[in-house]
Amino acid sequence: MTDKVHRRLLRPAELRELLRPAPVQLGGLERRLARAASIADLRTLARRRAPRAVFDFADGGAGVGELALRRARETFRRIEFHPSALRDVSHVSAETMILGKLSAQPFAFAPTGLTRMMHTGGERAVVAVAEQAGIPYALSMMGSTTIEETARAGPQARKWFQLFLWRDRGRVKDLVDRAAAAGYDTLILTVDTPVAGTRLRDVHNGLTVPQQLTLRTFVNGALHPRYWFDLLTTEPLTFANVAASEGTVADQIDRVFDPAITIADLEWLRGHWQGSLVVKGIQSVSDAQRVVDAGADGVVLSSHGGRQLDRAPVPVELVPAVRERLDGRAEILVDTGMTTGADIVAALALGADAALVGRAFLYGLMAGGRRGVARAVEILGREVVQTMALLGVNNVTELRPEHVSIRFP
Repeated sequence: MTDKVHRRLLRPAELRELLRPAPVQLGGLERRLARAASIADLRTLARRRAPRAVFDFADGGAGVGELALRRARETFRRIEFHPSALRDVSHVSAETMILGKLSAQPFAFAPTGLTRMMHTGGERAVVAVAEQAGIPYALSMMGSTTIEETARAGPQARKWFQLFLWRDRGRVKDLVDRAAAAGYDTLILTVDTPVAGTRLRDVHNGLTVPQQLTLRTFVNGALHPRYWFDLLTTEPLTFANVAASEGTVADQIDRVFDPAITIADLEWLRGHWQGSLVVKGIQSVSDAQRVVDAGADGVVLSSHGGRQLDRAPVPVELVPAVRERLDGRAEILVDTGMTTGADIVAALALGADAALVGRAFLYGLMAGGRRGVARAVEILGREVVQTMALLGVNNVTELRPEHVSIRFP
């Protein structure tokens, strides 16, 4: 005996519903960005649109196997969440206090050098998105737009300035004074770069500043004509806040940065800066305590995005121990390896106050300029709220260590 299938004709209204077309997006870039559902999708777009040397500069880590970067990402893959069911999560908010001020998201834009190399919009585009999104933006001392120009591009944005200590302390003080005058409220002293790390992708690609037109870059440029047209018809790409000469990024670091920096220099800087002072590049519990004892308002647990010391500790794994040692005396931020909103939520549950994201917005910048950066924020923000709701929490302060664990093979 066979089952009978009762068929019927579609009603006109039902047919119209099935054939309803999706909204038409006229611009090709808008279509591509709209289809990007994750930071991984933006990375794929960035790889297609940017020359190889440019993409590798943003994407790569230090060392032969880029182990510090790989291990950081692998740690986030091993995160296991422990949700709580039957909770009212109809009103989830991602707002949180970061260094004394409200942020619309529990993450900020990390400082990245030579941002205009990724796209001509550069730092101006990124700070404008930060202003619109209501999150902090950190300008790198090794950026490609000046302190003042960046401030003008995002007048209402919350702006932080990342500082490396030069051998010439007079010039350091001048930068600090300029940042204060331009309205930057937080100084991020980066201490993990006494010398340059070995970034082999840059070496293999022959990356220099300014970029040199070799046979390799010429051939690659033929595949990315729009990028080179924009680069060659806009202001020259330079370290806007540093009087640097030609050479690789590593050359500039080794020539200008002071490898003799000590805790006394942090104390000296504390005496010259009245705003919030954060130390970035902390990779041990004892160093976190030392810099807070010397006057830091916060620490960034960071391996410089896996771009300095290969085989460095995984920053997010340090969060619980640092949280216990500092016992509320300073805020804890963390970076390296985070590519999803779920990664950010995991870091917060482990005890971080906020996260810094760098590559995520750089992929967006390479993929689509300012609109690509905005898409990156949209993706991360949606994932943060979604993850919190699925965990059964309504706001960042409800995240606890019991919400997360790290699985070991």
